[in-house]
Amino acid sequence: MKSASQGAKEAAEMLAVQALAFVGEEPERLTGFLAASGIEVGQIRNAAREPRFLVGVLEHMLADESLLLAFAVSAGIDPAAVGRARDALASDRRLGSP
Repeated sequence: MKSASQGAKEAAEMLAVQALAFVGEEPERLTGFLAASGIEVGQIRNAAREPRFLVGVLEHMLADESLLLAFAVSAGIDPAAVGRARDALASDRRLGSP
C-alpha cells in the first residue's frame, strides 16, 4: 500500500512530465527551456527520469507566469498545483532535502 506522501510524489512526477510535454509542444517554449536549463534536446528523455530535473521543469514553469497560466489552462488545473507538485518533489529525500 502506498503512503499519502508517496502518492503525492507520484502525482507530482506525472504533473512535471505533463508540464515538460507542454513545454515541448511549441518550439519557442522549448527553446526558452533549453536555454534556461542548459540541457540539449537529446538529453531530455534521460533527464526526465531524474527527480531533480522534474523539479527544474516545475521551477521553470513557476518562473514564467504566462507559461504557468497557459499550462494550467491547458491541463485544466489550478496554477497553484504546480507549486505544490514542485514542493512534493523537492522534499524527496533522494534529493537531499529534509
